Amino acid sequence: MNVTHLECAACGRRYEAHRLHNLCTECGRPLLVRYDLAAAARTLSRESLGGRRADLWRYAEVLPVEREENIVSLGEGWTPLLRAERLGAPLGLDLLVKDESQNPTQSFKARGMSAAVSMALELGVRKVAVPSAGNAAGALAAYAARAGLEAHIFMPKDTPQANVVECEQTGAHVTLLEGLITDCGAEVARRKEAEGWFDVSTLKEPYRVEGKKTLGYELAEQLNWELPDVIVYPTGGGTGLIGMWKAFAEMEALGWIGGKRPRMVTVQAEGCAPIVRAFERGERFAAEFENAATVASGLRVPKAVGDFLILDALRESNGAAVAVSDAELLSAVREIGAAEGLFVAPEGAACLPALRRLVERGEVRRGERVVLFNTGAGVKYLESFGGGSG
Repeated sequence: MNVTHLECAACGRRYEAHRLHNLCTECGRPLLVRYDLAAAARTLSRESLGGRRADLWRYAEVLPVEREENIVSLGEGWTPLLRAERLGAPLGLDLLVKDESQNPTQSFKARGMSAAVSMALELGVRKVAVPSAGNAAGALAAYAARAGLEAHIFMPKDTPQANVVECEQTGAHVTLLEGLITDCGAEVARRKEAEGWFDVSTLKEPYRVEGKKTLGYELAEQLNWELPDVIVYPTGGGTGLIGMWKAFAEMEALGWIGGKRPRMVTVQAEGCAPIVRAFERGERFAAEFENAATVASGLRVPKAVGDFLILDALRESNGAAVAVSDAELLSAVREIGAAEGLFVAPEGAACLPALRRLVERGEVRRGERVVLFNTGAGVKYLESFGGGSG
């Protein structure tokens, strides 16, 4: 393990590695893992990756687990990067889709939970808890089962049924609550001390972002170390976007890439767009979005603890933030499916109408290479699509 310490993303306070931590005790903001990258580079190089395992743990030197036996894996990561010619050609773009639906538990949440549960196991945790709008719950349930840990899941009552069944069938204790993911988070916070749970909420522990940052490492490796011009990313809690931005900085320090960065684009639903609103107002922190509502359950996050990290990345990269309607994103599910054979999650589908808007506004130009992220499988959202034809 090449971890040197943990560091508050806001106030910079240092914390000792290999201890259980949630948020910064000074300012309540997320902690990020820092590495001795010079030490990592002794065994980790672009050339060394050739014969390594085809999952996210191929980047072990820049991941936090100390002992290999504590890695809890179901084969997550190393998902395909697919060219989307039929969708890209009319826009004049070299368009690619990073298809995270091919992870275990059928979403990108598997990456973060593999890292978080591995670290929980290594640090002696026996019970884990999470509030979730759906896919994070399924991932935690699966990885906790794999690790032999007890999982306690709190989800809104209108969470897609597939997520609820998935958690129940992988042995988790499931509680459905009225309200939103923020209400579920409040319930975890209220009970965790008495129940002995370790809270693995988005960015309230330091390791889910480490699993998600492998999106950035993979993207660079799959594109032969030449990052795209634009990354379009559906954003709820934003851990994937934050993780990729961290990965790019680490890879530059390792000498793998230069200083050029993709323009990062956050996509949200019009019914829950706190990051878009804060971006447009020039604010560094995003106020809670009242009465949040969208069929894309993963985007129904009215208040993100890592809001400032998302907004920093958007501005530093000269990126953008776009909100689309539920009608647009549901229509895009069918359009992407018919054009490219990918049955994507509504969250991933939202990226296509957002991209079209950016092209219309001249913020994405002909000939540019653009990567859209599909964060999950459409099959988990069957309630969103109405009845099939017989």
